[in-house]
Amino acid sequence: MNRRVTNAFNKLYSAVSIPEISKGKKVIVGYEGSSRSSKSRSIINFLLLYSEFNAGKGKVIRIFRDERANCMVTIYEDFIAQLNEWGQFNEKNLKLSAPTTYNHFGNRFFFMGCDEEKAHGAGQHVAFFNEALDIDKQAWEQINMRTEDMTIMDWNPKVSDHWVFNLEKRDDCKFLHATFHDNALIPPSILKDILSYNPNVSENVRQNKADDYLWKVYGLGLRASPKGLIFQNVTWIDTFPTDIEEIIYGMDFGYTNSPTAIVKVGRNGKNLYIQKLFYTPTDNAADLAAAIKVLDIKGSIWADSADPGLITDLNNKGLNVYAVRKFADSIRYGIDLIKQHHIHLVRDPDLRREQENYHWREIGGISLNEPIDDFNHIWDGCRYAVLMNFRRE
Repeated sequence: MNRRVTNAFNKLYSAVSIPEISKGKKVIVGYEGSSRSSKSRSIINFLLLYSEFNAGKGKVIRIFRDERANCMVTIYEDFIAQLNEWGQFNEKNLKLSAPTTYNHFGNRFFFMGCDEEKAHGAGQHVAFFNEALDIDKQAWEQINMRTEDMTIMDWNPKVSDHWVFNLEKRDDCKFLHATFHDNALIPPSILKDILSYNPNVSENVRQNKADDYLWKVYGLGLRASPKGLIFQNVTWIDTFPTDIEEIIYGMDFGYTNSPTAIVKVGRNGKNLYIQKLFYTPTDNAADLAAAIKVLDIKGSIWADSADPGLITDLNNKGLNVYAVRKFADSIRYGIDLIKQHHIHLVRDPDLRREQENYHWREIGGISLNEPIDDFNHIWDGCRYAVLMNFRRE
């Protein structure tokens, strides 16, 4: 049996005693680090050993992402890969239908999203939050209070301020740190990509690969915020207000690798309220029309004019979807319109991810007056709605 482990695993195994937590001496662990530091793999290995140590005891280990879909295409696949590597995978022990479970030495692993209501009320012995910076604080609190032995989290420190970081002050919490240097198993091609971010290497600068933010976060595993964050000053709220003067809707199309985003935008004077309604890749009009009808949207939806055929198909299905009228520099103009307001965002992990990562492009350390074409699906939907309804004041 090949049980290869990395130094990132050794750090975790040294910091947390499996016999101690198995007795209910609960600990909270935060594992922060760079890309390919093997922190997620190391946590999976640790949990497999925890399960072996507690063979036949009926321990419940729940593994969470922000959404179930993300859980199944990331950490679940990593878990199955580790079982195969350790020679422990048995298809008879796997149940794929929700909730997906795997029986291991008489214990059960569950794979869930924090967006599932049943996730918040269930009890478990171990809760593992993969990419914890995308997890809502209230969901974490509800799950953590129902966890007996260990709550463990991992993340790339892609922001400089987050509620997770405050846990470091707690006596019952251990924070660990790892970088790609702690992973001797990293593929050479991936290592080359990470090293290319280093701004202190002249060749990286010459090839316009150097990026101070990417190097800090994904190379050194240090907390940082993207330079030139576009919507930096926002207020997070729990619900969309009911006393809104104007409500409009926007939609940005996504097909296979990016989501279609539908956003609800409200305005009261200088206050702008934004709520994500839909965020899923959708490659045909029938599925998208069905989703819109479920949302029961009252009013027109302004959509990306780049796909007039899809808009026509939606119109033919009785939906009031219209193409936004773009013009030269309309992206920057729309961003400026949004930023004229006090921006209030309804709490949501997808919206938080976009807010924390949507920034102005930078080349060779020089900031350009143009945004990156990423982390902008909700923002583009908002921009379409604002462009067609509000004007610069």
